[in-house]
Amino acid sequence: MSRRLILPLLLMLAACAPTASPDLRPAALQQADFLLVDKSDRTLTLYRGGVVLRRYTGLQFGEDPVGHKQFEGDERTPEGRYVIDTRNRDSAFHLSLRVSYPNASDRAFAEARGRDPGGDIFLHGQPNALPGHLRMIGDWTDGCIALTNAEMEELWRAVPDGTPIEIRY
Repeated sequence: MSRRLILPLLLMLAACAPTASPDLRPAALQQADFLLVDKSDRTLTLYRGGVVLRRYTGLQFGEDPVGHKQFEGDERTPEGRYVIDTRNRDSAFHLSLRVSYPNASDRAFAEARGRDPGGDIFLHGQPNALPGHLRMIGDWTDGCIALTNAEMEELWRAVPDGTPIEIRY
């Protein structure tokens, strides 16, 4: 083939080549300074300076999601104001952020009734034994708040220890 034909042919082929697709990944979230969990509509909203950064839907709770956690084993998710007080990369669930339940009021209520208030309430992903793209069905935790693994990874990066969290119904 002559050189006169090769250059136009290459230009035509280049014009037909796919262009690089735009980066459609969500922009990195700013760090949140407040979390609001609404158990009644199953949402977790991240705020910074009163502005919504992100809202997660379809949360999963303890097997008895209505009402405030009062005692160990009641399968309820607590309600009230707490703090994210630590994180666990090696959790049995895909990452976890601990909620500071029980607070002094929760402990006093349970102790007045001769009961243990329970504890170890976390925001976490799905069980590690479950393939990462799958999700448990229904409310299945012992009182924790479960998200998808992808959501939990995003939350892990956006929520520093010490962030206040309000859980309400």
